[in-house]
Amino acid sequence: MKSRFKKVKSSSNNRDVEPRSSSSKTKLPLPVFGLVSKERPWPRKERHCVYYSTDCDKTALINNFQKRGWHKVPAFDGEWNLYWACAQNCRYIFGVDHPYRMRSDQMINHFPNSMELSRKDLLVKNIKRYRKDLERKGDALAETHPNNTKLGIGGTRYMHLDIIPMTFVLPADYNLFVEEFHKNPASTWIVKPSDKSQGVGIYLINKLSKLKRFAYEARTFYPHFHRDTCVISKYIDNPLLIGGKKFDLRLYVLVTTFNPIKAYLYNEGFCRFCTQRYDQTEIDNVFMHLTNVSIQKNNKEYNTIHGGKWSMQNLCLYLDSIRGEGVSKQLSRRISETIRHSLDAVAPVMANDRHCFEVYGYDIIIDNNLKPWLIEINTSPSIHSTTKNDCTLKTRLIDNVLDVVIPPSGMPDERWTKTPSQDSLKNFTLLTPVELPKPRKLSKLATPTAATAAAAAGTQRKNKSFVRRLVSGANPITAPNVATRFKPAAMLKKQAQNKKSADTKVKKSKVTKRVSK
Repeated sequence: MKSRFKKVKSSSNNRDVEPRSSSSKTKLPLPVFGLVSKERPWPRKERHCVYYSTDCDKTALINNFQKRGWHKVPAFDGEWNLYWACAQNCRYIFGVDHPYRMRSDQMINHFPNSMELSRKDLLVKNIKRYRKDLERKGDALAETHPNNTKLGIGGTRYMHLDIIPMTFVLPADYNLFVEEFHKNPASTWIVKPSDKSQGVGIYLINKLSKLKRFAYEARTFYPHFHRDTCVISKYIDNPLLIGGKKFDLRLYVLVTTFNPIKAYLYNEGFCRFCTQRYDQTEIDNVFMHLTNVSIQKNNKEYNTIHGGKWSMQNLCLYLDSIRGEGVSKQLSRRISETIRHSLDAVAPVMANDRHCFEVYGYDIIIDNNLKPWLIEINTSPSIHSTTKNDCTLKTRLIDNVLDVVIPPSGMPDERWTKTPSQDSLKNFTLLTPVELPKPRKLSKLATPTAATAAAAAGTQRKNKSFVRRLVSGANPITAPNVATRFKPAAMLKKQAQNKKSADTKVKKSKVTKRVSK
């Protein structure tokens, strides 16, 4: 297929730009990258199949595209209907320097400014602003604990919005961090680059001497405009352990629109385990603190069969058997509320484009009190499969995503309301707005009625009298039913016969009295 853009004169210079083949590895696409100029609208043609393009030839993607009978086309050709792009190319497409528009039958798998969720410093800023907005409105979700309450890992007194550990942005918040560090010098903190993933550049500290670089940069004139920012968060030193090993959850969330928010949680997430047993004192050992597969696979103890992964179903069965039945449902509800809070926090600043949808990879860690903590959000979660189960899970995930985002007609359409049918959701669960449980009526629970109190007192007196008779050796013929469990069967049978004969004598005597009268 020949490209329609043979030569395009760039607006920045007078050079001619030749379209490159899709196999060439380039950091950025061309200005005509799958888009249409406003001055020259793309000619519309009737299409009988869907054309797709992708930046990553992963099995989970290609198999699903081919199963639907879709045809692959080069990304620069502009003929695609669905483009599964990397986040960098998507930001380039929606850049303000390129006045292009997409056709109504085109879709792309990222929102223009998805970095509001993926960058750790921006995520923290949005969540803090979200808390303040709710508190300013007097929303019940912003309810706080009393001032004398001891602050936990989150560092806030919010009852329902304490979803991330206490976090500072470096070097801008270095002085605030030092002030907090001196309150508890024995605490451990974790440092992460704001725009990195797969565990790159992450390390733990328990001394200020390891942050000398940020101390120097904080003294510069404009620390807020520093590009290489990091976030430093309070380390969750009491994680839930299974087999003595730390783990976190990788959950997938599909968002089709941010105005209004339509988000769906995939039910088949998994746990990622460390390869070494957890020890809080060894802060330099990444194999017992960081759960990223890209790090753990470098350890000689890494198991290539199961990949150190556990399904969410296995985790729920484990928690219900160890912590009690119903615990997993409560944990799932808390996780859903945490995810929904994070989406509500960024919704006001997200550029909601009707051509876009996005699959986010949420990393959540659970502490020993079964409280979920949001660690980070990935806009391009790995679709690479490390095990057979991993391949099956991610293939089903992409298949379910396409069922939800593609209209019933089978062709992308920006005019569609993005309301999928229940059959299309399959393993996705709709994330509804967070609502606080209705308060119980304490009057009925705290102040029992007079009849209930009298009945309880009477039962207590009967039990005490029964115990006294039993201790004194009296015949407990009027004992409560709980005592009959410990009597031999013969004794119970004899007592029943005696009672029956006594009732018969009483009846005969009554009949005789009536006859005599």
